[in-house]
Amino acid sequence: MSDTTPYEAFSMVDMRAGRIARVELNTEARKPAYKIWIDFGDLGELSTSGQYTALYEAEELVGQMVIGAVNLGSRRIAGFKSEVLMLGVEQANGAVVFLKPERDVALGTKVF
Repeated sequence: MSDTTPYEAFSMVDMRAGRIARVELNTEARKPAYKIWIDFGDLGELSTSGQYTALYEAEELVGQMVIGAVNLGSRRIAGFKSEVLMLGVEQANGAVVFLKPERDVALGTKVF
């Protein structure tokens, strides 16, 4: 049994605000997905693959502020290196809505 409290467990995930810099279709993915590069300011640009194609055109995502978990390690998703988990919520039909700050904040700002 872990002595970690729920708040401590939540605090272990480093969530930051970033801005989408570039988006391309991930043609290797089994389900339609984008390759996304996010600028996190001093943390640099990190990449991810996300299933946002049902609700968003690639051009519409570029420039948007997003929230990403930046300390979960990297993994390969459909042949693409994913270094950050861009947070979103799934609708009943399976489409994913990305989470973003209510207004612009400095890139790399920590979520608490």
